[in-house]
Parts: sequence; structure tokens; C-alpha cells
Amino acid sequence: MRTPGIRAQLAADPAVGAGNVLGTLLDKGVDPTTPTLTFDTAVDGHPAWRVLTLAELDARVRARAATLHALGVRPRDPVVVSATDAADVVLSFLALARLGAIPALLNVKVPAETAALYIRRLRATGVLGDAGRLAGLRGLDLDAPVLADVADLAGDPGTAGTAPAYRHHADDPVAITHSSGTTGVPKAVVHSHSTLYAAIRHRLRMPLAQGTERLLSVLPGPHAATLIATNQALSNGTELALLSSQAGANLLDHIERWTPTGVLGFAATWGDLARIDLSGRDLDSVSLWWNTGDCAHEAHIRRLVAVGSRTVFERGRGRVRVPGSVFIDGLGSSEMGHSHFHVTHTGETNRYGRCIGRPHAFAEPVVMDPDGNQLPPGVPGELGTKSPTLALGYWNDSVTTFRTRVDGYFLTGDVVYRDADGFFYHLDRLVDSVDLGGGVTLYTAMSEEQVLRACADVADCTVVAVREGDRTVTDVLLQLAPGAAEGADLGARVTAALDPAVAATVRRVVVVDEAAIPFGPTGKVRKFALRERHRAALAAGVTGAGVAS
Repeated sequence: MRTPGIRAQLAADPAVGAGNVLGTLLDKGVDPTTPTLTFDTAVDGHPAWRVLTLAELDARVRARAATLHALGVRPRDPVVVSATDAADVVLSFLALARLGAIPALLNVKVPAETAALYIRRLRATGVLGDAGRLAGLRGLDLDAPVLADVADLAGDPGTAGTAPAYRHHADDPVAITHSSGTTGVPKAVVHSHSTLYAAIRHRLRMPLAQGTERLLSVLPGPHAATLIATNQALSNGTELALLSSQAGANLLDHIERWTPTGVLGFAATWGDLARIDLSGRDLDSVSLWWNTGDCAHEAHIRRLVAVGSRTVFERGRGRVRVPGSVFIDGLGSSEMGHSHFHVTHTGETNRYGRCIGRPHAFAEPVVMDPDGNQLPPGVPGELGTKSPTLALGYWNDSVTTFRTRVDGYFLTGDVVYRDADGFFYHLDRLVDSVDLGGGVTLYTAMSEEQVLRACADVADCTVVAVREGDRTVTDVLLQLAPGAAEGADLGARVTAALDPAVAATVRRVVVVDEAAIPFGPTGKVRKFALRERHRAALAAGVTGAGVAS
């Protein structure tokens, strides 16, 4: 059966959702030899980097589901999955979803003590993990039994399949993922069968975008974005390869090896690529870079759209292949379920300044003041948004769930404004911005954008600011581009790039290596930890400006 017909059927079928895409495709007669997912590791008797057909994928999911059913997993059981390999995360999600259980995906980069506290708060019925994760959790109070090592779930794909498939309803919880945890214990975000598929259903009614024919995902495996990418690829009939590491060097190697037409990732990976010399790398297959989560910096986007190639229509010549790729940016989060905005960049576009674009048709974003009043264009405030993609809330945490809802809008914690043309711009996270008084606010993310735009020899930048009594003190941490040398004027150029009121708060501009920056499990900078480090330095009497190393 042709993919366009299947896409229309899936879009029109209200019973289809995040929990049953795989089974639905086979029920609707899709060719079982259709290529689907490729993993970077061997899994369940299948070699790494060899595509799984629809039938092979289904057999492995059924086998895992049968093993889990034999272990006592039942519908609506919250079961933790914490593993390094993308293959184990995705196949375990699909198997648990087949049973109607609720996979709670936990990033292995969450420290063991924090992970144990998170698992206790979930009140999980069981834990699945790989050998490394289970070893780290051994001896800690989980208040839940360890069900199995994920390596032992495979069973026999040729004979398994006795576990009953659950019939999902729209509001059934289908996955628990977690926030970045940059300020403490991650929040457990719960999505339903319908919320995690709503954006996919919207896209199924649209033509396939150029570059989505063969996708390489460098998204963190346990993130909601990976679940969406997996189900979207299955629904579209496109091939998807999933990497287990978000490192830029690893990504480049696999672009050259697997030759994708599009790459899916977070802003942290694009920043990682900025510290690597791209000249001489074979990236011509890539037509599309698709960013979700935090919006990306202009300096990082411009480096990527300068490589790759894409097809355009030229008068008199028709469709021709030209150098340069497309970068689709936006803003999303685990709670939003999908990026609610989109803006397209090429080498010829120039709408930057942390523009996250216009909203998708399924989203209704507004800018709000602290009292929940909607603000007019040009006035910064907190982003609130309505959408069928929104998470149901936070698992076992109704206090936080209701504190983040006002008049039906989810409050994202982001400071944004919109212009008169309906484009939205991201300034910072609320918790990272500092009121300087007199109607002036220091936005750390926007300050980073200004430094990167002005200083071509800076690959990445982190601005951390704290309020100490009646003053604000700021450090600017720089990572230099390949081949760049520390110049005597670097500090002056950085402060000149900042708004004058922000520049006046700068204590020092310092060149650091990556090890000096604390990152959360999804690659976000832990500015909360940097602020605590910053306060400790102030207490110890560290002062002065200029470049230090």
C-alpha cells in the first residue's frame, strides 16, 4: 500500500495514537518489508546499522512485550526504563506501550542518587535498566523492584507474541518523560495516547518536507522528542536511524556513514558542532537540520546552513541541486509535547535575534504578565500556550501541575515577546534572567546570542549572573572556535557586544574548556549550578574583569 494513502488513513483515524502506531500499520496492510528503524548498536539479535523491516521491528517488540507480561507488567503500570542505547529505550517503550503500561524513560546521565529519588517519587511498579545503570542503583532505596536487565528482554522474536495487545483510549497515559533537571530533581512529565500524537496527526495532513526521507536522530533517547520522532517516522513511512550519543564528533562520523537527508537534534549538539572544523567533512547528503527544545543561536545555524545541499526550483532550469541546507528552528519542551513554533533558515534568510518563528496551526501561544494578563506586541513576558500536544501534567505532583496552568494556558517559564507580524522571540528562561532595576532586565540567553554574533572566534558562550544585595555580577564563559587564539582584546569585544547595562555588571570574561561547564542530562547548561559556583567565588573575594584562563 502506498505511503500517502496510509498517511491519510492514520490522520483520519481517531483511534491511532502514540501507543499503537506500529500495530496499526500492520493492521492496515502496510507492506511488512517496509524499512523502518536503524540503531547504532546491535539489539535483540539484530546487527547494528542494519535497518529493521516493519515485520522485524514488530517481532522484536512482541518478544519484549511477552517477556514483560511474564514478569507481571500490566496495563497502567508505570515502569522505569533507564538505558544508554537508543535501541533499548525505543524498543522497551514500544513493548510497554503494547501492553498498555506506562514507560517512564529516565536518562542514564541523571546521577544515581537523584535517579533513585525520582523513581521513589514516581511510585513505579518496576525498574528496567542496562547493566551500568542497575549497578549504579544497587543498594539505593527505589521503593520498586528491579524487573530485569534490558538485555534479557529479547526472548525469541520468531516464537513470541502471546502477550495481549492493549486497546488504547485517547486519555490513557502512554509515557512519562522528564524535564532537564537543571535546577534539581527532574520533573516527571506525563503524556497521553493523544497528546503525544497530535502534532504527528497535523503533519500527516501536509506534504512531506524535503529532507525527511531519511532521518538521523541525535536526540536523547529518553526524551519525548525521540518518541515523537519514532512514531512520526513510522507514520510517514520514512527511515529513521537513532544515535545513542549526542556528541558532535559522533554525529559527523555517522552522517558520513549513513548519508541522511535530514538530522534531528537539540541546540546543545549544534553548539558542540561549532567547536569542530567542518571543512573537509562530507555533509552533502543533508538537506535539513531540524532543531527542537531550546532555540538555536544564529552563529551555530549559519555554520550548518552553509554545508549540505538541497533541491530548489529555478525558472528555466526546473528542480536543481544547490549547495547549502535548511535549518528549521523553534521552541519546545517535554511539557509542550512538540515545538509550538517554526522558522526556516537558509544561507539567504536573516530573521534571527533569537526568533523562534510563528506558531504551528495546532498551538495558541500568548505572552503573559505575572498576573496572567495577556501582553501586547513588543512587551516581554512569560510564554503561555494552549495545544492538544500539551502534557497531562506532572506525575504525582498536582501542585506543580496547577501552578503552571493559568486560564487553560501552560506557563513554560520562558521569557518571550512577539512582534507586530506575529513572530515570537525568545529572550531567556525566567529563572536565569535578572532584574537590573529601572525597567532593565539582564537576559542571559540573549546576551549569549549577542556575544556569538559579534565574536566569530567564539564557538560557544555561557553567561551567568547573580543578584548580590543591591548589585548584579556577571561572568561570561567562552569556548573558542577551532584554530582561534586568545586575543588581548577579547574581553573588550565581548563587553562591547553586550547591552551597556549588562556590560556594566561583567566581573570577568574567561576562556574555559567544556569540562568547566556543568551540563544536565539532555545537554542543557546547568545555570543553577553555575550561579551557586558564582556566589561561592564572590564570597571568597574573587573580583576583577578581563580575560582569564
